[in-house]
Amino acid sequence: SYGTGLRKFHRFCDIFSVPESSRLPASFELLHSFALWVVADPDSVARKYLSAVRAWHIAQGWPPPLSDSNHDRINWSLRGLENLQGGRRKPVRPPITLPMLTALKATLVLSDPFDACVWAMAACAFFGMMRFGEVSVASRAAFSPSKHLTHADTFFDCDLRCRPYARLDLPSAKTAHPGEKQSVFLNEQGDLCPLAALHNLASVVPALASDPLFSWRDNRGDVRPMAKVRAIERINSILVAWGWGTTFGHSFRIGGASFYLAKKVDPEIVRIAGRWKSLAYETYIRAFEQISSQHLANAASL
Repeated sequence: SYGTGLRKFHRFCDIFSVPESSRLPASFELLHSFALWVVADPDSVARKYLSAVRAWHIAQGWPPPLSDSNHDRINWSLRGLENLQGGRRKPVRPPITLPMLTALKATLVLSDPFDACVWAMAACAFFGMMRFGEVSVASRAAFSPSKHLTHADTFFDCDLRCRPYARLDLPSAKTAHPGEKQSVFLNEQGDLCPLAALHNLASVVPALASDPLFSWRDNRGDVRPMAKVRAIERINSILVAWGWGTTFGHSFRIGGASFYLAKKVDPEIVRIAGRWKSLAYETYIRAFEQISSQHLANAASL
């Protein structure tokens, strides 16, 4: 119904902190982002929801928000995403935001081996736009140096501007050819710095070069790779306690990309740094045009 479509539109605007003044009249960029976001929901029909927003504009005395050419562009995007996704439809992965990341760091005990590892994983996955499977393992027995990061795959240096950075050489990646390594570059990020998180982890969990990079020590002192399910359980327990819902591993990758786009980083740079391939980038980011600066208002002060 039109009521459902309008509620969906306002929910989208609330999630991405779009102010009331930008909702009516709504811009093409906002409605394009809304359509990309809502199409991932199997219970929605994006075009009907856009019709609901159109009817709302007219009822409020505004002209239709989209021209025929606007509709054509949105339909092209929707068809492209449908072709890319094929028959697979997954629930929307909510992005991790800077306030969520701040809450994680504030709650985790960084002197504890397990929590220190979880924080390093979260910071690197967010700012490095990494898949969570790249910072975790399916199980302890599943760890393999040929597939997972070790301390030997981590390098710290300074760039031409004398600014410190870290490089993680992934021995295996989803979009890499067999035997090809892909690199993740991490830079300083104020109080939420992934470099500081990695240094803290190395201090709390001393390990050999051949040991898993993202690891912790159990009560017997054994170094253990961090299993994805354990890390996500710990993260979700914190986010739920702070009033947010549960998240997914991919939420860090999406959240990191959204953060950089909101800070006006060139989308092509984000795509390259995040190692996305063509339209898959738009599929994961969805509403990249309208990630409101209000949503990340405290980023500059970190």
